[in-house]
Amino acid sequence: MSILDLYSSAFLERNRDHFAAIVRVALSDGDINAAEKAFLDRLAHNLNISEEEYAVILKDPSRYPINPPFFYDSRLERLYDLTRMVYVDHIAEEEETAMLHKLGVGLGFSPGNVKYIVAKAYDLVSHGVDLDTFKEEMKHMNR
Repeated sequence: MSILDLYSSAFLERNRDHFAAIVRVALSDGDINAAEKAFLDRLAHNLNISEEEYAVILKDPSRYPINPPFFYDSRLERLYDLTRMVYVDHIAEEEETAMLHKLGVGLGFSPGNVKYIVAKAYDLVSHGVDLDTFKEEMKHMNR
């Protein structure tokens, strides 16, 4: 096995685990609506999730671990994706917000600050900011 194969395998595994975390959020209210499904379809394509993996993940997303990224920017990118998934419902329902708090801690954000971080993330996403603006605003929050 070459180093490239190992890197590609680890990269695909992280993408799969990230996708499973987002599916958890989508399913936290019991079902996946049309807007969530469209978002998941686009995200699966962008993360190179095969149709077979997609089906397996939808069946039981909890079997995949939440692997926190090492770099803060990567954590923010994942938080952005997760928050957008919650926002697709147009209402941050209690179950989805609670799941987002859990996933935020799983991503490596401090349990003491996760409610504030999630609230700020939701506010930014609700105002339609792009990923770069999201990351910049979230970094300003920590200064």
